[in-house]
Amino acid sequence: MRRVLVFAALLLAGCSSATSPAAPTPRAHSSSTSVPSGTTPVPAAPQWTVGATPLPLRPDGYGQVLPTPPVLANRSLPTLDRLPPPAGGRYASTVAPVPADVLARSTWQPSCPVAVADLRYLTMSFWGYDNRAHTGEMIVAARFADAVTRVFGHLYDARFPIEEMRVATAAELSAPPTGDGNNTTAFVCRSATKQTRWSAHAYGLAIDVNPFCNPYIRGDLVLPELASSYVDRSNVRPGMVEPGDVVVRSFAAIGWSWGGEWQSLKDIQHFTATGD
Repeated sequence: MRRVLVFAALLLAGCSSATSPAAPTPRAHSSSTSVPSGTTPVPAAPQWTVGATPLPLRPDGYGQVLPTPPVLANRSLPTLDRLPPPAGGRYASTVAPVPADVLARSTWQPSCPVAVADLRYLTMSFWGYDNRAHTGEMIVAARFADAVTRVFGHLYDARFPIEEMRVATAAELSAPPTGDGNNTTAFVCRSATKQTRWSAHAYGLAIDVNPFCNPYIRGDLVLPELASSYVDRSNVRPGMVEPGDVVVRSFAAIGWSWGGEWQSLKDIQHFTATGD
C-alpha cells in the first residue's frame, strides 16, 4: 500500500462514473481588475494551488478519479522560476554529477537500485505555458544524459510547452495524492505502478512529460486523478503528446519508446529507455 501511495503522491497528483463526488475545492488566489469608479470590478481567473487539497482514497490506495476542475480543463498555469531563466531566451543545458544538496532533497537512498555515480544532474531550458523561457532540472542515468539534453533542445526549438521541470523530492513519497501535479521529471526511486519491481524511473531511465496533460490510463484508473478531461485525446490542448509529434520523434531518435503506444494500458506521459 505504501508503494501505491508513493506513486499517486508523485503524480500529485476511463473517467469515473456519473456518481463520482465533485472535485475538491482548492485554495485559490484571485484579484480584481482595476476599473473606473462606479463600475463593477471583473474578478481575475483564480490560480489553482497545486498540491493543496488531498483526495479521498480508493480501496486500492490511489486517489479517487474525479472530474477535472474547470480551471485545469485547458491547463495553462504559470511556471515558478527556481533557477535563472536562460540568457537571451536561447536554449542552454548543463550536465554534471548530482550535487550533494540536490541528492539530499531527491528520492535517492542507499536502497535504490542505482548508484549515485551512475546518475547525472541536468539543467535545461524549456518554454512554459506562460510563453516565457525557463530553466528546469532533472536527474537521469549518466549514459543518457547528453541525449536527453538534445531531446529537450528539440522541444525548446518547437516551443512545446512544459509547466514544471524539477527533481522529485523525498517529501512527495509520503504525501497524500492530490491528483493535480504536472511535473516533468525523470529519476524517482519507486516501484512500477501496481507492481513490486523497480520502475525504470528508479534507474533514471524514464521521463514523464506533462503528466496531467498526458495521463496514465488503466481501466477506471487515471493518474493524475483529476486529469479525466485529458483522457479524451481528440480534444488537443497545449502540452499534450500526440502520435508522431516532436516529443515522440525526439525520444525515438535516442532509442526511447513511448507508453502512449502500449496496448494493455496507456501511459501517455511516459518515455523510457527500457521499454517499461
